[in-house]
Amino acid sequence: MIPFVKAIEFEYGAVQQVSPLVRRIIARNPGPFTFTGTGTYIVGRGEGVAVIDPGPDLAAHLQAILDAVAHERVSHILVTHHHLDHSPLAKPLAAATGAVVYGCAVSETPPEGPEGDVKLEAGYDRFLPDVSVCAGAVIPGHGWTLEAIPTPGHTSNHICYGLAEENACFTGDHIMGWSTTVVTPPDGNMGDYLASLDLIRARDFATLWPTHGPPVTEVGPFLDAYKAHRLDREQQILQRLAAGDRRIGEMVPHMYAGVDPRLHAAGAHSVLAHVIELVRSGRVATEGAPGLGNDYRPA
Repeated sequence: MIPFVKAIEFEYGAVQQVSPLVRRIIARNPGPFTFTGTGTYIVGRGEGVAVIDPGPDLAAHLQAILDAVAHERVSHILVTHHHLDHSPLAKPLAAATGAVVYGCAVSETPPEGPEGDVKLEAGYDRFLPDVSVCAGAVIPGHGWTLEAIPTPGHTSNHICYGLAEENACFTGDHIMGWSTTVVTPPDGNMGDYLASLDLIRARDFATLWPTHGPPVTEVGPFLDAYKAHRLDREQQILQRLAAGDRRIGEMVPHMYAGVDPRLHAAGAHSVLAHVIELVRSGRVATEGAPGLGNDYRPA
């Protein structure tokens, strides 16, 4: 079982000091994929602060960020990925503050359709950073040092940011304390996701700060359980195929019986991501390219 962390105290629009170098403001966009809402992080103080995941296009949230840094200079804006609950305020905040925007542009926006995840997530932002960190980078600031760590999987362009001074990592949607992460093809890739989990696990961070929900402080055991859950999903798929299920739609009600039904469609896409990896590794067979409507069988 994953030791989920769900308890969080906050007030919408209010800035909280959550660690010596980090403040957080939560946007009023709660939902089945965002939990209580987007948590925007402010790193540092005074002459040169960084804002991580400025969040959704909400005027009140933009004003809350500007109020929080009213007597400071925002020098950096860092974006984890291009979903609409993370990146849209990057450009308006940059226009208001003169900050430089860092992140990784997605190479191709997946089509909006039954195989895409536009309807299952907050949606896509056509995000273009000023500085690309797709290959990773060390970003020094005023009293802080952030490292861009490429972590594809949830999306093809996902970036986590390590904070050297606190041995912490801002994990975006790659790792969340309150829930597992949705991995939806074609932009999401389960093989990449598992490799990225291993990468963050190997870094031995003391604290993970997800964009949604409270921090993870028992990092090693949490990530071990997070990965074990994914590997267990693979076994569940193989068991459902052995039991006679042939389509993903037949598997999901069994595999997600205890999950909010609103998330079953997203669950189907995560199952598809696992199935694609199982087909790639030769453990499952299908005719043609794997999709939600395919028939599958044990290889």
